[in-house]
Amino acid sequence: MLELIFHAAVRNVRKRHGNAVMGLLLNIVQTVLLIVVFYTMMTIMGGARSAIRGDFVLYVMSGVFMFMTHTKTVGAVSGAEGPTSAMMKHAPMNTIVAIASAALSALYLQMLSLSVVLYVYHVAFTPITIHEPIGALGIVILSWASGVGIGMLIMAVKPWAPDFFGLVVQIYMRANMIASGKMFVANMMPGHILAWFFWNPLFHIIDQGRGYIFLNYHPHYTNLTYPIVITGAFIVLGLMGEHFTRKHISASWTAKQ
Repeated sequence: MLELIFHAAVRNVRKRHGNAVMGLLLNIVQTVLLIVVFYTMMTIMGGARSAIRGDFVLYVMSGVFMFMTHTKTVGAVSGAEGPTSAMMKHAPMNTIVAIASAALSALYLQMLSLSVVLYVYHVAFTPITIHEPIGALGIVILSWASGVGIGMLIMAVKPWAPDFFGLVVQIYMRANMIASGKMFVANMMPGHILAWFFWNPLFHIIDQGRGYIFLNYHPHYTNLTYPIVITGAFIVLGLMGEHFTRKHISASWTAKQ
């Protein structure tokens, strides 16, 4: 089973581009472009003055890395091959393997991008210090796990209304550009504005992550319990929904009349 997941994950990584190296480089370039865009936006809007005391670029990176890890994982898992996929005709293959391989391929790409970007910035521009690197890595893993949970839930319900839930995924990803709070510091937000972000587990994850990354930041309004509970609940609901859908789905559902 583990060997099958490994080979399926490799296939997922390679299918994004004909050249595996180019596929990895494109993901790195996409991450760098997002960092540059948000750095420019926050500099123009004066966000640098209200950011956490420390390296401003690292502050931007902290939000972008966790946002990218979460949204890329949601997209990969929700788009994983379902029970009616041609790959399922091969006896060892099943939907759990498809979900696990999609999740692991997304994690691999994002961790590689994160490592390369941080290393280049540290060596070529200015040395950086992460206050608690193990804790920060754990938060990145949590952002990935929460993406797995949401992606599994969407994958389970998607066959019942593919167009609608495909649109839901796109709306969720676009909304998280703002709702994730990667451009804001929770400790400095007024209460009436904070309430608009508090529902989002990714908002808690990013804010808690910055507490591990920066020595001078201690999150007061967010916590890790909420995203962990939400992640666990979504994974369980996703597994239950996937089992129910697999028992009822038919290849003729999507047949054209």
